[in-house]
Amino acid sequence: MEVLSSRVLLHPTDPARSREFYRDQLGLAVYREFGSGPARGTVFFLGGGLLELSGRAEQPAGPAIALWLQVRDLAAAHRELAAKGVPVIREPKREPWGLDEMWIADPDGVSIAVVEIPEDHPMRRRTS
Repeated sequence: MEVLSSRVLLHPTDPARSREFYRDQLGLAVYREFGSGPARGTVFFLGGGLLELSGRAEQPAGPAIALWLQVRDLAAAHRELAAKGVPVIREPKREPWGLDEMWIADPDGVSIAVVEIPEDHPMRRRTS
């Protein structure tokens, strides 16, 4: 199987609230929008991938899904998100596996790890 592109699909319980969170609070850039009214969808750039908010769920996805967002500067991301009123579930810290992580959640409780990879971490080195 040759994968040409990929995206994460979320079906929020309140699409307008989730669009506002990802666009205005997290500051994700919009890749495209489609449809109108309740069928309106928004696709955001998500680093090397895409995040699509479409449809509407009766129940939040909650802990069944999590997003992993790598940033250049975790301290700066923490300050920016706090200034925008995004609740931080777990403050930034160095984890035993060597990554600097902070955890937030979207309006439906989807967990979001905001991660900085330190310069000396093995993920920064090529293995081939």
